[in-house]
Amino acid sequence: MGFVLGWLVEYEVKTKEVFMATFKIEGVTHWSIPVNNLKDSEDFYGGLLGLKPVGRLSNNVMSCFNVGDHNILLCEREKPQDRTIVEDRVHHSFTVSSEGFVQACKTLHEKKIPIVELEYRAKGYFTGRELYFHDPSGNRLEIRDPSWKKGMPEPPYEEIVKS
Repeated sequence: MGFVLGWLVEYEVKTKEVFMATFKIEGVTHWSIPVNNLKDSEDFYGGLLGLKPVGRLSNNVMSCFNVGDHNILLCEREKPQDRTIVEDRVHHSFTVSSEGFVQACKTLHEKKIPIVELEYRAKGYFTGRELYFHDPSGNRLEIRDPSWKKGMPEPPYEEIVKS
């Protein structure tokens, strides 16, 4: 539980005062991903992952991409971060079809992008097969095929890329 939420719950319990939202958030404008090199990241997200480039912002250190109803801002860091310092759980997930999953595996293999993990998730909120890897700045990404269900085959990555 985050600091603010934890404090808020503790405050409500102690005082029995309940906070209600004073405004309604209607949607998400964009998500931001910090990157070390904007050009390399534009090539990776646009060229390799196939996100639709929308354009650079006027400050020229942010580049917008679109997928579905989501805008993703690549934000160049002022000081590049060491790729060895990576958050294990923090990641961005992209949904693909079953065929798209196989193609993503093959493309990542051809481009020699190391795979962190292939997981077949049968339980939980986001079930399916999941492939984890890193972008050029070390951000953890996930390609997820929600059509995979418990009881379906679970081929290893090496078998998928040879299919």
